[in-house]
Amino acid sequence: MARLFHVPLSPFCRKVRLLLAEKKIEVELVEERYWEGDPDFLRRNPAGKVPVIKLDGKMLAESGAICEYIEETRPEPPLMPKDVDGRYEVRRLVSWFDDKFHNEVTANLLYERVNKKVTGQGYPDSRNVKAGAKAIKYHLDYMGWLLDHRRWLAGDQMTLADFAAAAHLSSLDYISDVDWNRSQVVKDWYAKIKSRPSFRSILADQIPGFRPPPHYADLDF
Repeated sequence: MARLFHVPLSPFCRKVRLLLAEKKIEVELVEERYWEGDPDFLRRNPAGKVPVIKLDGKMLAESGAICEYIEETRPEPPLMPKDVDGRYEVRRLVSWFDDKFHNEVTANLLYERVNKKVTGQGYPDSRNVKAGAKAIKYHLDYMGWLLDHRRWLAGDQMTLADFAAAAHLSSLDYISDVDWNRSQVVKDWYAKIKSRPSFRSILADQIPGFRPPPHYADLDF
Protein backbone atom coordinates (compact mmCIF):
# COMPACT_ATOMS: atom_id res chain seq x y z
CA MET A 1 0.00 0.00 0.00
CA ALA A 2 1.14 3.52 -0.75
CA ARG A 3 1.90 5.79 2.20
CA LEU A 4 1.42 9.55 1.92
CA PHE A 5 3.06 11.92 4.39
CA HIS A 6 0.83 14.98 4.36
CA VAL A 7 -0.80 17.93 6.11
CA PRO A 8 -4.63 17.89 5.81
CA LEU A 9 -5.15 21.49 4.65
CA SER A 10 -2.11 21.65 2.38
CA PRO A 11 -3.42 22.18 -1.18
CA PHE A 12 -0.38 20.38 -2.56
CA CYS A 13 -1.13 17.33 -0.43
CA ARG A 14 -4.81 17.54 -1.30
CA LYS A 15 -4.01 17.57 -5.00
CA VAL A 16 -2.09 14.29 -4.62
CA ARG A 17 -4.84 12.80 -2.43
CA LEU A 18 -7.48 13.64 -5.03
CA LEU A 19 -5.43 12.07 -7.79
CA LEU A 20 -4.82 8.91 -5.75
CA ALA A 21 -8.52 8.61 -4.95
CA GLU A 22 -9.59 9.23 -8.55
CA LYS A 23 -7.18 6.49 -9.67
CA LYS A 24 -8.49 4.24 -6.86
CA ILE A 25 -5.02 3.79 -5.38
CA GLU A 26 -5.22 2.63 -1.78
CA VAL A 27 -3.10 4.83 0.45
CA GLU A 28 -2.25 5.19 4.12
CA LEU A 29 -2.32 8.82 5.23
CA VAL A 30 0.33 9.88 7.73
CA GLU A 31 0.09 13.41 9.14
CA GLU A 32 3.53 14.99 9.18
CA ARG A 33 4.50 18.01 11.31
CA TYR A 34 7.15 18.99 8.79
CA TRP A 35 7.92 22.28 10.56
CA GLU A 36 9.43 20.38 13.49
CA GLY A 37 12.29 19.13 11.29
CA ASP A 38 12.02 15.48 12.34
CA PRO A 39 15.22 13.66 11.23
CA ASP A 40 13.23 10.71 9.86
CA PHE A 41 11.13 12.99 7.71
CA LEU A 42 14.18 14.92 6.49
CA ARG A 43 15.68 11.63 5.36
CA ARG A 44 12.57 11.06 3.27
CA ASN A 45 12.74 14.55 1.80
CA PRO A 46 15.75 16.76 2.63
CA ALA A 47 13.73 19.76 1.42
CA GLY A 48 11.53 19.29 4.48
CA LYS A 49 8.29 19.74 2.56
CA VAL A 50 5.09 17.77 2.12
CA PRO A 51 3.73 15.86 0.33
CA VAL A 52 6.03 12.87 0.27
CA ILE A 53 4.75 9.50 -0.88
CA LYS A 54 6.13 6.01 -0.69
CA LEU A 55 4.93 4.30 -3.85
CA ASP A 56 6.27 1.40 -5.87
CA GLY A 57 9.11 1.02 -3.39
CA LYS A 58 10.25 4.58 -4.07
CA MET A 59 10.10 7.73 -1.93
CA LEU A 60 8.75 10.54 -4.11
CA ALA A 61 8.55 14.26 -3.32
CA GLU A 62 7.12 17.45 -4.91
CA SER A 63 3.41 17.34 -5.72
CA GLY A 64 3.78 18.14 -9.42
CA ALA A 65 6.35 15.40 -9.99
CA ILE A 66 4.32 12.95 -7.90
CA CYS A 67 1.17 13.60 -9.92
CA GLU A 68 2.96 13.19 -13.25
CA TYR A 69 4.56 9.94 -12.01
CA ILE A 70 1.18 8.57 -10.98
CA GLU A 71 -0.40 9.61 -14.27
CA GLU A 72 2.35 7.93 -16.28
CA THR A 73 2.40 4.71 -14.27
CA ARG A 74 -1.36 4.46 -13.78
CA PRO A 75 -2.93 6.07 -16.85
CA GLU A 76 -6.53 5.04 -16.12
CA PRO A 77 -8.69 6.98 -15.76
CA PRO A 78 -6.72 9.57 -17.75
CA LEU A 79 -6.29 13.00 -16.17
CA MET A 80 -4.00 14.37 -18.86
CA PRO A 81 -5.13 14.90 -22.47
CA LYS A 82 -3.58 12.78 -25.22
CA ASP A 83 -2.73 15.72 -27.45
CA VAL A 84 0.32 17.87 -26.81
CA ASP A 85 -1.63 21.16 -26.79
CA GLY A 86 -4.03 19.78 -24.21
CA ARG A 87 -1.20 18.58 -21.97
CA TYR A 88 0.44 21.99 -22.26
CA GLU A 89 -2.76 23.72 -21.13
CA VAL A 90 -3.15 21.39 -18.13
CA ARG A 91 0.46 21.98 -17.07
CA ARG A 92 0.04 25.73 -17.54
CA LEU A 93 -2.98 25.82 -15.27
CA VAL A 94 -1.48 23.52 -12.65
CA SER A 95 1.46 25.92 -12.54
CA TRP A 96 -0.94 28.88 -12.34
CA PHE A 97 -2.63 27.53 -9.23
CA ASP A 98 0.42 26.05 -7.53
CA ASP A 99 2.53 29.15 -8.18
CA LYS A 100 0.58 32.36 -8.87
CA PHE A 101 -2.63 31.49 -7.00
CA HIS A 102 -0.66 29.98 -4.14
CA ASN A 103 1.63 33.00 -3.71
CA GLU A 104 -1.10 35.62 -4.13
CA VAL A 105 -4.00 33.91 -2.35
CA THR A 106 -3.32 30.71 -0.42
CA ALA A 107 -0.16 31.94 1.28
CA ASN A 108 -1.86 35.20 2.27
CA LEU A 109 -5.07 33.65 3.60
CA LEU A 110 -4.66 30.01 4.63
CA TYR A 111 -1.05 30.26 5.73
CA GLU A 112 -1.61 33.47 7.67
CA ARG A 113 -4.80 32.33 9.39
CA VAL A 114 -4.06 28.64 9.95
CA ASN A 115 -0.41 27.72 9.44
CA LYS A 116 0.94 30.46 11.68
CA LYS A 117 -1.24 29.31 14.55
CA VAL A 118 -0.54 25.61 14.03
CA THR A 119 3.21 26.09 13.74
CA GLY A 120 3.43 28.65 16.56
CA GLN A 121 4.59 31.52 14.36
CA GLY A 122 2.34 34.16 15.85
CA TYR A 123 -0.67 36.07 14.57
CA PRO A 124 -1.85 36.77 11.01
CA ASP A 125 -0.45 39.81 9.24
CA SER A 126 -3.52 41.86 8.34
CA ARG A 127 -1.79 43.34 5.30
CA ASN A 128 -1.23 39.90 3.83
CA VAL A 129 -4.80 38.85 4.59
CA LYS A 130 -6.15 41.94 2.82
CA ALA A 131 -3.90 41.29 -0.17
CA GLY A 132 -5.12 37.69 -0.38
CA ALA A 133 -8.78 38.71 -0.09
CA LYS A 134 -8.29 41.15 -2.96
CA ALA A 135 -6.34 38.74 -5.16
CA ILE A 136 -8.81 35.87 -4.93
CA LYS A 137 -11.44 38.01 -6.67
CA TYR A 138 -9.22 38.30 -9.73
CA HIS A 139 -8.55 34.56 -9.75
CA LEU A 140 -12.22 33.64 -9.42
CA ASP A 141 -12.99 35.99 -12.31
CA TYR A 142 -10.30 34.31 -14.41
CA MET A 143 -11.70 30.88 -13.60
CA GLY A 144 -15.15 32.15 -14.54
CA TRP A 145 -13.84 33.32 -17.90
CA LEU A 146 -12.24 29.91 -18.56
CA LEU A 147 -15.41 28.06 -17.60
CA ASP A 148 -17.55 30.30 -19.79
CA HIS A 149 -15.60 28.85 -22.74
CA ARG A 150 -14.93 25.31 -21.54
CA ARG A 151 -16.68 22.48 -19.74
CA TRP A 152 -13.72 22.05 -17.38
CA LEU A 153 -10.82 24.39 -16.63
CA ALA A 154 -8.45 23.04 -19.29
CA GLY A 155 -10.98 21.86 -21.85
CA ASP A 156 -13.83 19.42 -22.36
CA GLN A 157 -12.55 16.77 -19.94
CA MET A 158 -11.73 16.83 -16.25
CA THR A 159 -7.97 16.93 -15.73
CA LEU A 160 -5.28 17.44 -13.16
CA ALA A 161 -5.81 21.19 -13.61
CA ASP A 162 -9.25 20.88 -12.02
CA PHE A 163 -7.84 18.98 -9.06
CA ALA A 164 -5.06 21.54 -8.58
CA ALA A 165 -7.61 24.36 -8.48
CA ALA A 166 -10.05 22.42 -6.29
CA ALA A 167 -7.27 21.55 -3.84
CA HIS A 168 -6.53 25.23 -3.21
CA LEU A 169 -10.17 26.32 -3.13
CA SER A 170 -11.25 23.50 -0.81
CA SER A 171 -8.53 24.46 1.66
CA LEU A 172 -9.64 28.09 1.55
CA ASP A 173 -13.29 27.10 1.77
CA TYR A 174 -12.54 25.33 5.04
CA ILE A 175 -11.84 28.75 6.56
CA SER A 176 -14.69 30.50 4.67
CA ASP A 177 -12.38 32.48 2.40
CA VAL A 178 -14.15 31.84 -0.92
CA ASP A 179 -17.00 34.05 -2.10
CA TRP A 180 -18.98 31.49 -4.08
CA ASN A 181 -21.54 34.13 -5.04
CA ARG A 182 -18.98 35.95 -7.15
CA SER A 183 -19.29 33.51 -10.06
CA GLN A 184 -22.13 31.04 -10.57
CA VAL A 185 -20.18 29.10 -13.17
CA VAL A 186 -17.26 28.63 -10.75
CA LYS A 187 -19.65 27.60 -7.99
CA ASP A 188 -21.29 25.06 -10.33
CA TRP A 189 -17.87 23.71 -11.36
CA TYR A 190 -16.82 23.30 -7.72
CA ALA A 191 -20.11 21.61 -6.78
CA LYS A 192 -19.58 19.19 -9.65
CA ILE A 193 -16.03 18.27 -8.73
CA LYS A 194 -16.57 18.09 -4.98
CA SER A 195 -19.47 15.66 -5.48
CA ARG A 196 -17.06 13.06 -6.86
CA PRO A 197 -16.24 10.08 -4.61
CA SER A 198 -12.56 11.07 -4.71
CA PHE A 199 -13.44 14.21 -2.74
CA ARG A 200 -14.98 12.40 0.26
CA SER A 201 -11.87 12.05 2.39
CA ILE A 202 -11.00 15.71 1.74
CA LEU A 203 -14.39 16.86 2.99
CA ALA A 204 -14.06 14.68 6.09
CA ASP A 205 -10.91 16.47 7.30
CA GLN A 206 -11.16 18.06 10.73
CA ILE A 207 -8.49 20.52 11.86
CA PRO A 208 -8.24 20.95 15.66
CA GLY A 209 -9.03 24.53 16.61
CA PHE A 210 -10.69 25.31 13.28
CA ARG A 211 -14.29 24.52 12.41
CA PRO A 212 -15.38 24.54 8.74
CA PRO A 213 -18.53 26.43 7.68
CA PRO A 214 -21.80 24.45 7.44
CA HIS A 215 -21.66 24.34 3.64
CA TYR A 216 -18.14 22.91 3.52
CA ALA A 217 -19.17 19.25 3.14
CA ASP A 218 -22.58 20.03 1.65
CA LEU A 219 -22.79 18.68 -1.89
CA ASP A 220 -25.77 20.94 -2.64
CA PHE A 221 -24.27 24.17 -1.33
